[in-house]
Amino acid sequence: MQPIPTLLTTLLLLPLVLPGQSQLIRGQPGSMDKDGICHCVVYLPNSAIYLQQLEQLQSAAQELMDKYEQELSRVSEYAHATEDQRNQEMNSALKPRNPTFLASSYEFSAFNLLRLELEGAQELVAQLKTKGRVSGVRDLLQELQSQVANASLTLKLLADSDQRSFHALRQEIDVLERQLHECEREKEQEETSIHPDPPLSPGTCAHGGLQKVSRPLVVQLNWRGFSYKAGAWGRDSAPSPASSLYWVAPLRADGRYFDYYRLHKSYDDLVLLKNYEQWKMGYGDGSGNTVYKNFMYFNYYGTGEMAKVDLSSNSLVLRRPLPGATYNNRFSYAGVPWKDFDFAGDEKGLWVLYATEESKGNLVVSLLNASTLEVEKTWRTSQYKPALSGAFMACGVLYALRSLSTRQEEIFYAFDTTTGQERQLSILLDKMLETLQGINYCPLDHKLYVYNDGYLVNYDLSFVTLTSRPPAKRPSGTQAPPKAVKHNKASRT
Repeated sequence: MQPIPTLLTTLLLLPLVLPGQSQLIRGQPGSMDKDGICHCVVYLPNSAIYLQQLEQLQSAAQELMDKYEQELSRVSEYAHATEDQRNQEMNSALKPRNPTFLASSYEFSAFNLLRLELEGAQELVAQLKTKGRVSGVRDLLQELQSQVANASLTLKLLADSDQRSFHALRQEIDVLERQLHECEREKEQEETSIHPDPPLSPGTCAHGGLQKVSRPLVVQLNWRGFSYKAGAWGRDSAPSPASSLYWVAPLRADGRYFDYYRLHKSYDDLVLLKNYEQWKMGYGDGSGNTVYKNFMYFNYYGTGEMAKVDLSSNSLVLRRPLPGATYNNRFSYAGVPWKDFDFAGDEKGLWVLYATEESKGNLVVSLLNASTLEVEKTWRTSQYKPALSGAFMACGVLYALRSLSTRQEEIFYAFDTTTGQERQLSILLDKMLETLQGINYCPLDHKLYVYNDGYLVNYDLSFVTLTSRPPAKRPSGTQAPPKAVKHNKASRT
């Protein structure tokens, strides 16, 4: 005899799994005792064949019921876990996050684990249907298989709906954050216009570093036309009030070859396109040129050499190799090809920004002797040059930019050559068109002169007063930058 609870389960299933067969089991009316417990007598046939069928049916049904209950339990646990996770994400939704992390966070392991469990349940049902010896059990297996399939579909729809809802919420929050940030910028600019800081003297470094950048002022289209999108322009960056020379140097339409430039003795002459000198040179490479003390410095075409031209006579006075520097578009800026050498002038002197194979493409800063073009000191930064959209020097501090969109850049990194320290910034710079081809700083008026896809644009720079100078902090996860390398002049050729 089988235990009574087990047989009761079997008896309840028999009308479903053995339809149309003769009555195999006969029961007698039962009785109820004083505790409300029902007692009944069941007579089973003596045939071993029927008992074996009942045992097989009981075992299959119990296994399916256990598996189904496990899946239902997992679904219930997942529902609670999802609700808790959703509450946590809603509470922290306003905190800035990495969009890539947000997308991947919804590839939550619970989804995958539950999906695998349901797939396993489907395989088990299929195996039981194949191996089942009692024909009547197929109806129950078919019903259970349908329920497992529905659970799998529900899980998929839940995951997709949850992910779409969260992404939509994240996008709305990002829009609000951008609007708030823009509002803060406009408020700061309004306060600055009402209570402007005292102007800095020409060529002074009596400040605590760059604080903000004004909105762009578009001067005009370059004199060669819209097709000449690449180039550079600016003002003589030597800190001498006696010099007011402006220069414009569009590259050819191929964005590489530098052959013509114009000089203007005043800003008015530049705007009115009058009283200019136009020179043909024919051996410049890229838009990294600058003017310092009435000499133009640039990368000599197709070589790893620096070149120096006297603007008074348009004569090439010096060529000198830049030790270790890569060229021919090896490590140029992002979106600005052929700018392997980026010359810059500021209050501290003449600089060149470049990359080497030894630095693995990271930006290298060298202070040059303006007369001989010898490298006097070199600093290696932690920034990969092709990941930057541009850079400039001001008071011996390197400022690096990266593109945020087609209409905005961010000055995000500073390296102080005086202290050897680097720090992260977040100073936004609006742009009229997509690419900043040439960026030159002038200490005389503390402006940036930017060649923006063929247009001449300038920006006013504002600096932190010394009393409120922020401390320089090294970015997390970066090593201390190496000390400046002072070059031995005797070893130069």
